[in-house]
Amino acid sequence: MKCFKLVCTLLVLSVAISCTQKEKEILVFTKTAEFRHGSIASGIAAIKKLGDENDFKVTATEDADYFVEDSLKNYEAVVFLNTTGDILDAVQQADFERYIQAGGGFVGVHAATDTEYDWPWYNKLVGAYFNGHPAVQKARLNVLDKNHITTQMFDSVWEKEDEWYNFKNINEDVNVVLELDENSYKGGANEGQHPASWYHEYNGGKAFYTVMGHTNETFENNLFLKHLLSGIDYVSHGGTLDYSKATSDRVPPENRFVKKVLDFNLDEPMELAELPGEGILFVERRGLLKIFNFKSESTKEVAKLDVLYLNEDGLIGLAVDPNYESNNWIYLFYSAKGDNPEQHISRFTLKDGKLDVASEKLLLTIPIIRECCHSGGALEFGPNGNLFITTGDNTNPFESQGFAPIDEREGRALWDAQKSAGNTNDLRGKILRITPKDDGTYSIPEGNLFAEGTPNTKPEIYIMGLRNPFRMSVDSKTGYVYWGDVGPDAGKNGIDRGPKGIGEFNQARKAGFWGWPYTRGNNIPYNDYDFTKEMSGKKFDPNNIVNNSPNNTGMQNLPPAQESLIWFSYDRSEEFPWVGVGGVNPMGGPVYHASDYPNAKDNRFPEYFENKLFVYEWMRDWIYVVTLDENQDYVKAEPFMPNTEFSHPMDMTFGSDGNLYVLEYGQKWNTKNLDARLSRISYISGNRKPIAKIDVDKKIGAVPLTVSFSGASSIDYDGDELKYEWSFLDHNEGQSTEKEPIFTFNEPGIYTVRLKIVDEFGNTSVADTKIMAGNAPPTLKIQIEPNDTIYTATKKLNYKVFVEDFEDGNSEDGSIPEDKIKVTFDYIPEGEDIIKAAIGHQQHVVPEGKVIIDNTDCRACHAEIEKVNGPSYVDIAKRYSVKDKDYLIDKVIKGGTGVWGESLMSAHPQLKIEEVGKIIDYILSLNPDEKIDENLLPTSGNLEFTQHTNDNSKGKYIIMASYLDEGNSDVENSSLSTSDQIIFVAPTNEE
Repeated sequence: MKCFKLVCTLLVLSVAISCTQKEKEILVFTKTAEFRHGSIASGIAAIKKLGDENDFKVTATEDADYFVEDSLKNYEAVVFLNTTGDILDAVQQADFERYIQAGGGFVGVHAATDTEYDWPWYNKLVGAYFNGHPAVQKARLNVLDKNHITTQMFDSVWEKEDEWYNFKNINEDVNVVLELDENSYKGGANEGQHPASWYHEYNGGKAFYTVMGHTNETFENNLFLKHLLSGIDYVSHGGTLDYSKATSDRVPPENRFVKKVLDFNLDEPMELAELPGEGILFVERRGLLKIFNFKSESTKEVAKLDVLYLNEDGLIGLAVDPNYESNNWIYLFYSAKGDNPEQHISRFTLKDGKLDVASEKLLLTIPIIRECCHSGGALEFGPNGNLFITTGDNTNPFESQGFAPIDEREGRALWDAQKSAGNTNDLRGKILRITPKDDGTYSIPEGNLFAEGTPNTKPEIYIMGLRNPFRMSVDSKTGYVYWGDVGPDAGKNGIDRGPKGIGEFNQARKAGFWGWPYTRGNNIPYNDYDFTKEMSGKKFDPNNIVNNSPNNTGMQNLPPAQESLIWFSYDRSEEFPWVGVGGVNPMGGPVYHASDYPNAKDNRFPEYFENKLFVYEWMRDWIYVVTLDENQDYVKAEPFMPNTEFSHPMDMTFGSDGNLYVLEYGQKWNTKNLDARLSRISYISGNRKPIAKIDVDKKIGAVPLTVSFSGASSIDYDGDELKYEWSFLDHNEGQSTEKEPIFTFNEPGIYTVRLKIVDEFGNTSVADTKIMAGNAPPTLKIQIEPNDTIYTATKKLNYKVFVEDFEDGNSEDGSIPEDKIKVTFDYIPEGEDIIKAAIGHQQHVVPEGKVIIDNTDCRACHAEIEKVNGPSYVDIAKRYSVKDKDYLIDKVIKGGTGVWGESLMSAHPQLKIEEVGKIIDYILSLNPDEKIDENLLPTSGNLEFTQHTNDNSKGKYIIMASYLDEGNSDVENSSLSTSDQIIFVAPTNEE
């Protein structure tokens, strides 16, 4: 018989056949992300039996790591057996696409159509998506093509019981061989033809799908098994894969990228640009201009401009002149103080790290209404020395129910975007394009939307009809302009108002009008609306929009509206499902061309990124890479570093060194955020450093303490063989070279155990862990009688706390005194945090922050009570509060002087933000004025539930007990704590 190789989805059924003295295989994948079909096991067993009967081998797996090119190229077919949900990442998806494009085969069984809803390519491959199902029942199947290999075993009609899917997004190119007769069962919802099994050629390969396969009995049905086997036979490629035909780019794995935070705790960072050869220049909204210096790897303040900080205004835009190295010019977009409400686009001289404020040349003034909203604010140079400027529509969006703000009532210009975005004679709601001149003026380049001298127009306008174009880029190769436009707020479509709130990623190949406030997205029109009568009129015609607002000072007949490249709202997008769901704040990033960075060598991003567009989402905290075809049309998008944290990405640029620099705003609005940062993302092109990890079976205990160590979790992404060097005492390397050594600590102490791993290229990585020998952990248990955690106002119960410690004794015989055991009983009203009841118990243990301090150089300058070189921790705790935590973290990591006199506080960049946060928590807890008033209970007694105020209470009572042991007198900070708690809840209505 014909040889074929079966590749199973996430349950890789690997079928090996002996053919011409060479064994061939098939991979079957069965991974599920949502729920696991009970018939998977039956399906695997049935396919293995088919293999035994037909002389091929079957391997079943749920391991998605099979979906890499080196693995997939060995298989003749891949079977997705009842897979569900999102089962492959972007790297695996790309390699599977390449496998099919090279001539590979695919078989989908039953729930394979309930898989990968955010992967449009897969939708076409499998042929349809699941759209619900009725109960399992019998139905008639009509055979439509008796001559195809997959149906030759059937009569013209076949009656069978199974779970029959309804489908959506059906690929019109599939060839249906079996259809369901919807008159033969209840619940069918596909009008016309209801496909049940089909085949087709797709993207270079072949695919077969059958809806059957839900029940165990299906995999015992001989006709079905013949049907399935023939489908596998149809798609099998016979060992003729040709990867030269693969068109999808291989996605570089995320572990080849390293994100390093260069600066943090920034004050509303807005835009960045490279100062050639010097560093990354960036602005903060309150007026600060800063530079991160490449050589010193540190940030310094360049200047502070006196700007108007109001609404969304301030210092919001920055660009560096293309000829900066010869002219030292930069450009700033800021809100000017004074009686004239306006934005300024100005040129300044920046030389030797100093901004010459007196050198300002005001290029362009943009009149605005200061009350509100949408400022835009990006500055970007494109080819031919043209400067692009994004401006928002300066329109209040909050009284239009989330739809088009086109309020034409008298005195309502602030609520009418027709005055700005839809106005050909206004600079707001636009992308402007000018050519700066040496004398501080500018000229109008050819190709803007309106030629100079055109009545009722502004010649600076390149793009109009925008709401809030915040970040943009210009493709250095094509000159095309890309930007994100933030959408309005409507959560759902209004039948007589228009579309729900839509955000846009846009591409302009030439000057044009992008529709706002008349259309959004792919030219979905709004209705005209009379705000006086609260009545809707006709929908606007995207090709014939007339701006007859009394607030319009420009032309009435507007250019045809253009469609967006990518558009989406708050809910799931059918067209672009990869964008996900959530807030809407799209930002346009750069188009990557390696030729733009000729001096970048080791850090240059790989070929995969060539000609691709970066887009990012401020609210959803993701970055995607968009593939464009040779015509610059959208093809697909793939996530960039999806497992890396980005905190409201604000701007990004590639540096001349080949690295990607990202500015992040932080999660909170209008404030200085600890997670507001400048980061550098580097690509590792060669061998990657290994990552050392230590696992232990115990970390504390009495001596002699025998601990089993393991370095097996250490990672080497290149698959290099690793060498292990352990030190258990005093960092003496080489005390063991085993992967999983066992060591006994005979003397009390706190030991730092270190593992150093070395790969084949000499790259090293080190991991540490602490082991405390000499004190066994205590145990504590609370007992209640009756053993019931439902409370009522009349309920009473007895409790008793038991503590036992290997070294100290136990509470039963009194060797552990009662006053060493802390017991509390609290009522926590509904909605309040239960952690409040635990604060006193947390202070009963050694705080993590103190442990961290004791392992740093902090003790050289500070003590808890006494002043050393710097202030005592108690004095710091008196001066600051929790609201100052971010400031204090910043000071500890970056260092500083002048707060407590002339003493310099050293920087501690080696400490992580989380570690410093624990240090600050400990210090602030030392404030004597903040001590907690505790009502302690004895270790046994009665509990009464009298603190809740009514019988409908949903609050909780909590009894908590904790104990801190005596530790080992020979080991500093060796005390160990233990605690237990019981929570009592109010009765439900059923009780």
